[in-house]
Amino acid sequence: MKTIAFFNNKGGVGKTSLVYHLAWMFSDRGIKTLAVDLDPQANLTSMFLKEERLEELWPDGEHPDTVYGAIRPILKGVGDIAEPHIEKITDKLGLIPGDLGLSQFEDKLSDAWPRCHNSDESAFRTMTAFHRLVQHGAAQGAELVLIDVGPNLGAINRSALIAADQVCLPLAPDLFSLQGLKNLGPTLNKWRDVWKGLLEKAPIDVAMPKGAMQPVGYIVMQHGILNSRPVKAYQRWLDKIPQTYRESVLTEDATRNVPVVTEDPYMLALLKHYRSLMPMAMEANKPIFFLKSADGAIGSHQEAVASCYSDFKKLAAKIAANAGIAFS
Repeated sequence: MKTIAFFNNKGGVGKTSLVYHLAWMFSDRGIKTLAVDLDPQANLTSMFLKEERLEELWPDGEHPDTVYGAIRPILKGVGDIAEPHIEKITDKLGLIPGDLGLSQFEDKLSDAWPRCHNSDESAFRTMTAFHRLVQHGAAQGAELVLIDVGPNLGAINRSALIAADQVCLPLAPDLFSLQGLKNLGPTLNKWRDVWKGLLEKAPIDVAMPKGAMQPVGYIVMQHGILNSRPVKAYQRWLDKIPQTYRESVLTEDATRNVPVVTEDPYMLALLKHYRSLMPMAMEANKPIFFLKSADGAIGSHQEAVASCYSDFKKLAAKIAANAGIAFS
């Protein structure tokens, strides 16, 4: 089983939509997939589920069938994580639902990080709660776990990323996304190095994640398409991504022989902006590439739907190859 987190501390780059569509694509190709919503805004959950089901998951009082319900014993200091509820989307696709209450875990995780340096077992159990949540959830046979996290460099995301084998970085071709990449890369490297040292102080009777957080590439979510090419206003930012990725994330010297973005092996996909199809997909509670004429996808929309399926299939194949998962 492989665990992949999708992360960018810059919001608005289409990260959650990307996780949603990839989860559907992997499951459609026969790979048993588990999506885990660790973003306190719970947008991934609201994409998967209808409002009526969300009301059932988020009643007044306790929320036992969400990620918040699973970590609540640790939050209250009365035990370890509870068995997570898996929301069945299809036979091949499950979801651990998110919860706005997860934001309450931020302070406890912030407090646990420095206490791990003192070999505090309770601190390690807190820091690795998401890891055990993922392991329990995947125990039902998932081959692949996709984790969605919020757009920040806070304690919740640090704990979520420690639980990930690999990290994919969604980007937009703009100044803000590029600046975010310059902050994100060094932070990932610091978290990885510190966790490696903390593992030497970890209790031997608690399963610990390796905290590999191996960066496997970036995905560019385009703002628009003009004659199959990026809009000119964004081209200059696209041109800067390969060098910035190498310097900030891979800590490489990238002053010479840097490829253009379309030839960069670290560029996993250059995804189109599907404009009106996304609201249509949200209304239908399905990914863009499953839209039918009955959903309103008629005329030129049908070509875009087919193109979307092809784009995500190619992207999923690249991610699977990096993760060592058979994909056809």
